[in-house]
Amino acid sequence: MLRQTLTQASRMRPCISVVGFRGFHASSPCEATLKEIEQRLKSIKNIEKITKTIKTVAQTKLTRAQRAMEASNKYYRVSDEVFKEAGTKAPEEGKTLMVACSSDKGLCGGIHSSISRLIRRELHDPKTFENTSLCILGEKVRTQLLRFCPESFYLTFAHIGGASPSFEEALQISSNILEHAKDYDRIVLVYNKFASAVSFETVMKNLYTTKAINESPNLSAYEVSDEVHQPLMEFAFANAIFSAMAEAHCSEMSSRRNAMENASKSAGDMINKFSIQYNRQRQASITNELIDIVTGANSLA
Repeated sequence: MLRQTLTQASRMRPCISVVGFRGFHASSPCEATLKEIEQRLKSIKNIEKITKTIKTVAQTKLTRAQRAMEASNKYYRVSDEVFKEAGTKAPEEGKTLMVACSSDKGLCGGIHSSISRLIRRELHDPKTFENTSLCILGEKVRTQLLRFCPESFYLTFAHIGGASPSFEEALQISSNILEHAKDYDRIVLVYNKFASAVSFETVMKNLYTTKAINESPNLSAYEVSDEVHQPLMEFAFANAIFSAMAEAHCSEMSSRRNAMENASKSAGDMINKFSIQYNRQRQASITNELIDIVTGANSLA
């Protein structure tokens, strides 16, 4: 198994989840003390601040990611239109290299697991499993698939997703993939396609190979020499990788923003619940103290 690591550094974010507290139940006969409830409230409020901050950052990055995605898609569509007009058909059979486009980052809902599920579904067929190798971009999908099909791994790329993808980064990745994909008949790209601010779609795309470009029936209309076919395929492949990475990055930012929004709402609900419990417990404590004072005063009278 060959492991390829890009030089771009990634910034790690803390792993945060809003959960209940073991050993504490508001309806329990043995209710928590005021101090315990106060500590829990403080902890949840801190988590809420973090989730709201991550949501704000994700929202800002989403706006930039959408602009970058639209620009990359326009560039890719122009490149892809050439092959469509030439009648180029991507191969659909043979030994396959499946390229999964994800990232190293979490806290973004099911953005990575959706890719893993699609790949597992494809590899469920024994014939497909035997003829398919995996190239993984990002640690999240790699970790998920490592338990399912470690023998299918061929290439992995780490430190993906720190910032908006650049064409230079996509070119490095595509060059390394093509260098080690000479024995494969077809290359399939799996990524999350941005649909809207609240949804995405996990898709598979067959990419053009040099053989497919050479067999294009209408390519002669462009008066392209045979020597240009290989560089043309490499450029088209880099464009496809860049477009997929931009789509995946935009989908990830959207999913992270939505996940943090839901986490903030859950934290708010828990704060309200424990605040009510705290006030009730405090009121009961004050009432009991007043009863003790009145009882003591009556006994001395």
